[in-house]
Amino acid sequence: MRVGILSLIHESNTFIVTPTTIDMFRRDALLTGARMADAFRGGHHEISGFLKGLEETGIEAVALFYASTPPSGTITRATCEELVRLMMDEFDRHGPFDGMLTAPHGANAGEGPEYRDLDGHWLTRLREKAGPDMPIVCTIDPHANLSPRMVTACNATIAYRTTPHLDQKARGLEAARLLASMLRGEVRPTQAAAFPSVAIGIERQLTSAPPCLPLHQRADAWLEKPGVLSNSITLGFPYADVEEIGSAFIAVTDNDPVLARQIVDDLAGYLVEHRHEFVGEFTSIEKAVDRAVARPGPVCLLDMGDNVGGGSAADGTLIAHELYRRKIKGFVCLYDPESVRAATEAGVGSRLTLAMGGKTDDLHGPPLIAEVQVRSLHDGHFTESEVRHGGGKVFNMGPTAVVVTDSGLTVSLTSLRTVPVSLGLMTSCGLSPDDFQVVIAKGVHAPVPAYRPVCTELIRVDTPGATTADMRRFTYRHRRHPMFPFEEIP
Repeated sequence: MRVGILSLIHESNTFIVTPTTIDMFRRDALLTGARMADAFRGGHHEISGFLKGLEETGIEAVALFYASTPPSGTITRATCEELVRLMMDEFDRHGPFDGMLTAPHGANAGEGPEYRDLDGHWLTRLREKAGPDMPIVCTIDPHANLSPRMVTACNATIAYRTTPHLDQKARGLEAARLLASMLRGEVRPTQAAAFPSVAIGIERQLTSAPPCLPLHQRADAWLEKPGVLSNSITLGFPYADVEEIGSAFIAVTDNDPVLARQIVDDLAGYLVEHRHEFVGEFTSIEKAVDRAVARPGPVCLLDMGDNVGGGSAADGTLIAHELYRRKIKGFVCLYDPESVRAATEAGVGSRLTLAMGGKTDDLHGPPLIAEVQVRSLHDGHFTESEVRHGGGKVFNMGPTAVVVTDSGLTVSLTSLRTVPVSLGLMTSCGLSPDDFQVVIAKGVHAPVPAYRPVCTELIRVDTPGATTADMRRFTYRHRRHPMFPFEEIP
């Protein structure tokens, strides 16, 4: 038997002015065939799980197409068309197949009404090509804005169960084993989904703590019931103005649609009943810094408004300005290719005045203008051996310059936007969290596995920006009405 593998992974923040283009995918990851298989074999990604799971069951895995670029703005129409064309060409070129494993993100959003639900679009195209009888199993990110089209196109849909996402490989293995059971005729999956009118802010999406933890424990309890093959919770991606924005629930049972519906209705009902617990808590910059300096360091301040993992600019300066003003020994990483070039030209040990960060837009604070000394220069490449959010092992910040201000603030200036899921962001440049009282990480939950073991406290900071934690600050044109927390619901 032969099973094809397709994947398109991007979190599309539609509130960002800079669009996402095909060149960005080509720069970061646009892989087919052996290059795709080699990139994921032995890794921590769900595609790694696909490959391992199919190998275990003696089914030939045919790696077809993978495209990804870090979270950024809406995907242009031309890029959507090109990505879907490339995917379908690979499917046509290497078929026929007995089944398909697919890994959309669930928050891919493109220009125009036909591409706002890009995942639903390409999965529907795949179903049309594959025909009604070919089994298709899909894995998605719990930050997916799940659509009915996505569910209809697949026989079974499985979301990661953790945020931060540390179980991607496990879910890939689960999907591959389920597909193998289908191909052997051992199970006949039936699927149901529920879409309550509740959107969950990013600050409330940590699955290991309330309010998410009791909800996930309730879902886990359903897995013990005979006939339940899988269930999933999608918490939603708040930074996409699409019709599907919000939470959703999926259940997959063995030929028991009534049970699948019972499960998703139970989970959706729990969320609606407890919806006020999912609104969030918001700590100002000043109060967060006060807390950070009142206890032993290092303390990690999570910059939610400049959350790189949500597509933000990565050059937000608002917390850095506060540390600089108070002369607190701290660390921040800023995306700023212009300052990298200036520091590189000046050379290690040189002193110069830089306007750092705050260049992408006017949402995340003005540039931090300071006289600095160039401490070190780096190529920006590093690897991560531990399982981290996103399943990645190899990272590239681009040419990087580390500079130090006289006030005690150390700034790592990078040429590429980098999600801070690994301490390699610091250690690859000869820095350690222990060197600082305060470490700024531009994220909400993704940095937690790396930073929690080395920091005395993690504080989520309510900063403004393209990923501000209070989703009620955004203006949505396409969402459902009424929807909590924007409006009250019955």
